Amino acid sequence: MADLSQFDPNAVGLLSNNVFGLPFTEEEARLVLLPVPWEVTVSYNNGTARGPEHIFKASFQVDLYDADVKDGWKQGFYMREPDRHLLLRSDYLRKEAELYLKFLTEGGDISENEFLTKTLVDVSNGTKAMNEWVYNQTKGLLEKGKLVGLVGGDHSTPLGFFKAIGEHKGEFGILQIDAHCDLRDAYEGFQYSHASIMYNALAEVPQLTKLVQVGIRDYCEEEVDYINNSEGKVVTFFDKQIKERQFEGETWKSICDSIVATLPEQVYISFDIDGLDPKLCPHTGTPVAGGFEVEQVNYLFRQVLASGRKLIGFDLNEVSTSHDEWDANVGARVLFKLCNLLVSSNPADNG
Repeated sequence: MADLSQFDPNAVGLLSNNVFGLPFTEEEARLVLLPVPWEVTVSYNNGTARGPEHIFKASFQVDLYDADVKDGWKQGFYMREPDRHLLLRSDYLRKEAELYLKFLTEGGDISENEFLTKTLVDVSNGTKAMNEWVYNQTKGLLEKGKLVGLVGGDHSTPLGFFKAIGEHKGEFGILQIDAHCDLRDAYEGFQYSHASIMYNALAEVPQLTKLVQVGIRDYCEEEVDYINNSEGKVVTFFDKQIKERQFEGETWKSICDSIVATLPEQVYISFDIDGLDPKLCPHTGTPVAGGFEVEQVNYLFRQVLASGRKLIGFDLNEVSTSHDEWDANVGARVLFKLCNLLVSSNPADNG
């Protein structure tokens, strides 16, 4: 364990320390954060590939006292440096993808364009390699007994983590906070698109028994059909329905109880920051009017843990860059809460 005798949690965060100004090495930390700087298939705003490094920088402004999980940080949080090769590969493929998307939105026929047909193959191979990298990194950490959180990047990034945690933990459900269903099959021709993450998860992760989506407010008919034909495997709490229940007098606690009741015993949180009201993260990849306040979502997470369900992992995605760092500031505070809840739900074995 780290020697905390000289560490003052009330003092300014030292830049020589790690995430949140904490003095832990990766070996000493119970929870390791894996940044995945990737945004090849984003279809609107760029910037999420550099989200992890901006969140890291903003994290030094987060106070360490959490009224929900007192001294959770003492178990050790550590964030790895973003992999520069992965980031450069993302930048390169993103430029290719932008040309492809421009041609597509202008009504072009990809089959008649040899260069763009190759682009589709390049992007496909690149995203498959990213998925494999994430799988290997998270699998290695889980095998060392670490709790793991993933920090993206766009929302395509956690598929490899889903696979690793399924193999390690067995059957589980995903609680997805998001403005979008992400249930499209190969959106815009990209098999591993950010808009296809949950479609791919349900197809490729056999241990994933339930997907519970909360805050959805931007979706297509194909996705509604998928939900309706899922035989209850996908349960979606649309933002419109949630708001109407509140307008008619139902409490947020009652709504949260109905959400929690649909979850299995082991829960993984997949948090796309665009699930929040866009005033909180306006530069996210695909902002949509509506959504939640941070404390609403935190309350839901607390109710999940209060029900006796176990949080086994999480990802935080689609936090983008902004000139004033507001998005990263919000992202860092969301990340700190997720870290504290994960260690709280997995008490350390002191035996």
